[in-house]
Amino acid sequence: MISVLILTKNEEQDLPGCLASVKWCDDIHVYDSYSDDKTVEIATNANAKITQRKFDNWSAHQNWGLKNIKFKYSWVLYIDADERVSAGLCNSLKLLNLQESSHAAYEIRRRDFAWNGVWLKHAQISPFYLRLFRPEKMHYERLVNPVSLPDGSIGRVDGYLDHYPFSKGFKFWFKRHLNYADMEAMMRIDEIGAEKEFSIKKALFSKDFSEKRYHQKGLFYKLPGRPLIKWFYMMFIRGAFIDGTAGITYATMQSIYEYFIVLKTKEILSESMKNKQTDIFIGSVTDKELIETYSKI
Repeated sequence: MISVLILTKNEEQDLPGCLASVKWCDDIHVYDSYSDDKTVEIATNANAKITQRKFDNWSAHQNWGLKNIKFKYSWVLYIDADERVSAGLCNSLKLLNLQESSHAAYEIRRRDFAWNGVWLKHAQISPFYLRLFRPEKMHYERLVNPVSLPDGSIGRVDGYLDHYPFSKGFKFWFKRHLNYADMEAMMRIDEIGAEKEFSIKKALFSKDFSEKRYHQKGLFYKLPGRPLIKWFYMMFIRGAFIDGTAGITYATMQSIYEYFIVLKTKEILSESMKNKQTDIFIGSVTDKELIETYSKI
């Protein structure tokens, strides 16, 4: 059997549909960041177990949950409130013999849907996510868009996890990604200060999807003109245009998000140069290095 973990913060709109898609589970945990709407009430009425913790950043929050929440079963399916377990995925999970599995985690393919119901099949950058795992063998890194790091081998489950990122509208999407950009910018600055090394070999050829994505992100952040590169990659390498207007619009929005990160990083560095507060770096950074860093972004 499988336990279900749902992360929430003011999810009264999306949570009912999410809970309905996992009603086959008798151990549902809603991990809430002190919602001030009806989220907890909805979860309680669905007989879900509630755990609350103040959100700090994604990896710390997720790691704390896996370490401290008492799951009934040894395997956990992690989903967000704006996601739904499809009928096909549900059937695959029921047929999966987890008791004899030697894996630490399983990849599940996610389908992102646009505001008009179109599946962003080509525009979607990352289709596979490690969402079914043994909690003691899973660890997360990065403040936002965390990387899943399983301690062991990985399998794959058939079926789709359906995702509706625009369920609350465009304004909410941009507001959320502005917050993401703040955390991405801080991580970028930390990586510069720590002089972290990223491997082209692992970015291109690693069989571990999470490791591959981690190194791809690290190398990508070093490139000039990232917003345009991202738009070109999504449009013509992944083929976002095949998804029609929805795909083209989504590729443009993702490029704007990338530009948010660039602007926020420059803003932080600019303030640091004005105030000469270089201690935001992990390493020791001189004024000269600060100026050189700023010019590279």
